Amino acid sequence: MVLSGRDLLGAAQTGTGKTAGFTLPLLQRLAPFASKSFSPALHPVRCLILTPTRELAIQVYESVKTYGKHIALKPFVVYGGVNINPQIAEMRKGVEILVATPGRLLDLMGQKAVDLRQVQILVLDEADRMLDMGFIPDIKRIINTIPGSRQTLLFSATFSDEIRKLSAQFLKDPLTVEVARRNTPAELVTQWAHFVESKRKRELLAHLVKTHNWEQVLVFCKTKHGANRLAYQLERDGINAAAIHGNKSQNARIEALESFKANKVRVLVATDIAARGLDIEALPHVVNFDMPTVAEDYVHRIGRTGRAGLEGEAISIVCAEDRPMFASVEALIKKKIEVRPVPGFDGTRAATYPGETPESPRGERGRGRGGRTTERSSRPPRDEKRREERPPRAEKRVEERAPQPASQPASRPAAKPSAAPAGGGMDFSKPYEPSPDAKPIEQPDEAPVRKRATHSVPALFRRKEA
Repeated sequence: MVLSGRDLLGAAQTGTGKTAGFTLPLLQRLAPFASKSFSPALHPVRCLILTPTRELAIQVYESVKTYGKHIALKPFVVYGGVNINPQIAEMRKGVEILVATPGRLLDLMGQKAVDLRQVQILVLDEADRMLDMGFIPDIKRIINTIPGSRQTLLFSATFSDEIRKLSAQFLKDPLTVEVARRNTPAELVTQWAHFVESKRKRELLAHLVKTHNWEQVLVFCKTKHGANRLAYQLERDGINAAAIHGNKSQNARIEALESFKANKVRVLVATDIAARGLDIEALPHVVNFDMPTVAEDYVHRIGRTGRAGLEGEAISIVCAEDRPMFASVEALIKKKIEVRPVPGFDGTRAATYPGETPESPRGERGRGRGGRTTERSSRPPRDEKRREERPPRAEKRVEERAPQPASQPASRPAAKPSAAPAGGGMDFSKPYEPSPDAKPIEQPDEAPVRKRATHSVPALFRRKEA
């Protein structure tokens, strides 16, 4: 179908040879243009292969270079994270098969270092990631510079309905080829999961590596910081580990990957950039330390093992926060993943949502805090309980006082007995009369005159005496 020149939409399981599936036909189509001349004019870009990650671009370039070593076609790869000047110099010599990431290709186009006006074949490898992860504006800018009479090929392991609708903008009457059911992992990969508490995930991973004597393990994390931290903690546990992610330089990523392939590094911790296109020969184990936020990424993750007819194992370490993503993965692959308990690691809490216990299902929880049922009808009201415990108030005693002898003349009526005055026995109804024993206050004849403080005047400002 590729040789016929029609557009193609291909879907196949990871590790089944999609790269060879489009590389061999396009080499055959471009073979008549092969030339051993050193003139750059005879080597224009005739085939453009776009990939979402640098690692996948390097892998595709190596495949093209290997399959076409006996054909006089010049392949080259460009990607970000390295110096652009050597890439510009190589492009000026002439390149016929260009493998590139979208960002670096746009940089080269901005510097007029690449000409795409003679492109005959456009290949989008891992097309769902290219279209789904924010590359749509970049791809449209690139396609606008390519002739409309081109042949477009889209290949990936997963295709959602939304991606299929979006890909219709780039394909013309395409043929669709599906080797297996959509979003299906490789059948040679054995999958299982371990439920564990979130704070013990790293401890469980180290236990599995040491107990089962795993020599080559690819571990996936959600974040770059998490990958660095996990690699550092595994090193402290005595396990040789390295991390690769987008913040690492390209040389550091290549060095870590090569060390892992050579078995110099026991555990390689990576983000999802490594889930696309990494071809590690006979990789036995893949561990999902964090469940992917996009369920389709799970298929690409575990697809790093069980490649080329070999068996592999995919292990997922699941805590309570990972349960929704774990359920989404099971719904995508339409398969229940086996859960295996690990002695010494309590996984019952991880099998439930936060705040939920296995004894009390989510639907039977009460209104109290922490899922505890409350029985308010059996408890006495708080006000009644306080009233019962409160002692009775003492009654105020009113003391009757005997009438005092009247000190007033008989003509005046006796005053009614009243409480003692608040002024300590003083009668404020009478006018003020000074006491005969009081001494008069001596007042000075003249008010004291307040003297101003005198300050010494510097000699410079003193008046000269006449």
